[in-house]
Amino acid sequence: MPRHPARRFLFVLPLLLGACAAQPPVAHRPAQVQPAVVADTRAVRTPDRAWPNVFAAVQEAQLFEDQKFFVDAVPRSDPATVEAAYARDHVAPGFDLGAFVERHFVLPAAAAGTDIPRRDSLRAHIDALWPLLTRRSPEPLPHDSLLPLPQPYVVPGGRFREVYYWDSYFTMLGLAESGQHALVGQMLDNFAHLIDRWGHIPNGNRSYYLSRSQPPFFSHMVELEARADPAVATRYLAQLRREHAFWMDGAEGLRPGQAHRRVVRLEDGSLLNRYWDDRDTPRPESYIQDRETAAASNRPAAEVYRELRAGAESGWDFSSRWLDDPMRLDTIHVTSRVPVDLNSLLHHLETTIAGACEQAGDAACARDYTARAQARAAAIERHLWSEDGYYGDLDLRDGKVRAQLTAATLFPLHAGIASPERASRTAAAVRAQLLKPGGLLTTAIDSGQQWDAPNVWAPLQWIAVDGLRRYGDDALAREIAAAFVGNVRTLFEREHKLVEKYDADGALQGGGGGEYPLQDGFGWSNGVALALMALYPGLGETPVSIHEGPARRTEDTPAQ
Repeated sequence: MPRHPARRFLFVLPLLLGACAAQPPVAHRPAQVQPAVVADTRAVRTPDRAWPNVFAAVQEAQLFEDQKFFVDAVPRSDPATVEAAYARDHVAPGFDLGAFVERHFVLPAAAAGTDIPRRDSLRAHIDALWPLLTRRSPEPLPHDSLLPLPQPYVVPGGRFREVYYWDSYFTMLGLAESGQHALVGQMLDNFAHLIDRWGHIPNGNRSYYLSRSQPPFFSHMVELEARADPAVATRYLAQLRREHAFWMDGAEGLRPGQAHRRVVRLEDGSLLNRYWDDRDTPRPESYIQDRETAAASNRPAAEVYRELRAGAESGWDFSSRWLDDPMRLDTIHVTSRVPVDLNSLLHHLETTIAGACEQAGDAACARDYTARAQARAAAIERHLWSEDGYYGDLDLRDGKVRAQLTAATLFPLHAGIASPERASRTAAAVRAQLLKPGGLLTTAIDSGQQWDAPNVWAPLQWIAVDGLRRYGDDALAREIAAAFVGNVRTLFEREHKLVEKYDADGALQGGGGGEYPLQDGFGWSNGVALALMALYPGLGETPVSIHEGPARRTEDTPAQ
């Protein structure tokens, strides 16, 4: 029986995971891409590096309820001066750490509220929310972690005071439905600016997010803007290709069975991608949580930190999808898995580049990226399909598709990669295992992690609905849309707000789990609700039927 092409990773992966970050990067840019003048992200001093002793003391003391709060603070003087003052003062009798922080740091303002006068409809409420969530980058203070952006942008809301990469695409869908076309274009310009400035789009516009990205939706943003102007793709062609080069860095130097940063080459020569982070220390914004997770593990702490960071790049932070033991976060393995959603998104990026190159009259480029997209689609079909009847993530440690159905299974449908037969089988599995009264579950496992049952998330509802409609399964698509919009409307009518995530188990309320309390706002929930109501106009008025369901968890901390 022939070996699975991924099994060779069994022999090399432990070495790769420990040594990969230390290897010199292998340049991989399409020959015709002229690199922008890109800043060196390694030279950027994030808060945990710029004032390490003060940072560690404040976070370990849990001076603020949210670990992200102090990371967003700005020192009033040079960090070296602040560190020297701390070294001198903290040994004195009666030292007050809180007073020290007040003297030496400008603390973030309280999260902007989203309480607005009651509107007649959900749509009107969302339209009124956009100005409250719109920000303009001020001239940054010295040593501020905020990365300035040239144009206005929309933040998710709550504790999230900056723009986030994959959130923004779903927010932009709603902005377009609200007629905010200028703001959609401005956000697209901001992401192009980040690519030109840093060589990629970071998780968010903060220095401590520069070591990772998020699910790559830039090509979808370009496609959204191109609905009104087909020439948009050619205008952003350089940035599209630079983003592709970031995700494919090191690919040319890989032999079968090797990995580098975000690229893996399987034994049959297929190139696919994984999530990664260039640092292996605790995330500054989740410092205590990461240290506790690493301490609970029997693995090297740096390995656990890298996996947690890679999980943050995936956007699914965190989920049983990444865990060997679904109830233990310290068993997280992200970098040893080839995710189906990531590779579907990169297929879209490659097809978008191919189309833009053809528009620009560059036939060689069009052929190159068309071939890349075709090869990726074939590899997804060959390596990321489970005979149980759905798409999943390839585990490089055993060469098998993970035996867990998640909402990520619908990304190949959204990308148009799936065959009709596989699309039908995937839809049947989703209907049987993930469809609930409040929408499409993220996974069927209730682990206490926020990207698990019973939570439903707006972006995954959109991917599902769009993918199913692409393959003609409008009945299931409409069921998912109706369930989710009904969930959103029920909470809105009861509490006059939209939230980050929702509970699908029949209670029709905000979701739970994760590292922080439920947030209001909320960018992508607003955007997807509007986009779904545009597809199915009746959903905005249909009465909601609340189903009985199990009581919701009240814990706001993940299972460890």
